[in-house]
Amino acid sequence: MKTKLLLLILLAVTILNPQRAFAQDKATVSSSNFQIPNVKQTGFDSRVKILTSYLKQYNSPLVPYASDFVAAADKYNLDWRLVAAISGVESTFGKEIPTNSYNAWGWGVYGDNVINFKSWSNGIDTVSQGLRERYMDQWGGQDIYQIGTMYAASPAWAGHVQLYLNKIQEFALSNPQEALSISM
Repeated sequence: MKTKLLLLILLAVTILNPQRAFAQDKATVSSSNFQIPNVKQTGFDSRVKILTSYLKQYNSPLVPYASDFVAAADKYNLDWRLVAAISGVESTFGKEIPTNSYNAWGWGVYGDNVINFKSWSNGIDTVSQGLRERYMDQWGGQDIYQIGTMYAASPAWAGHVQLYLNKIQEFALSNPQEALSISM
């Protein structure tokens, strides 16, 4: 009964308060049109709880930084799943990175060149800012496929990022207990 109630509430919140895709101030694309509610209550943001639980499945070192992903996404007007999804493709969510680099995104990594970040939080913020300011605002990328032509050498990169965007979406919708905190 509680699961049905949670699903009903999740559906109602989704309909009443949809979240737009990652290129929020430019355009959305059909592959990112399904929505996850952006539920914020006093001190509670369901996106953080969803992303925390999702990253735990991968035993990711990024688990404690779910709130940083969400905060950076809000700060730079990105889909809250995007930078985490890129880390899934580039480093299995931070598990396979250049030594001591805190670089889970392949950001500036080619050949022997590696950009190191001071911390996971610094990496999340830098990559989020770069995606918004360079790839989207300056170079005009409006969806993950346009960004992918500039971000990655592989033409399959954007499809892999989209796969993780979809997996996070599916996780949120199939685990409503992770989306809403309800006291009865």
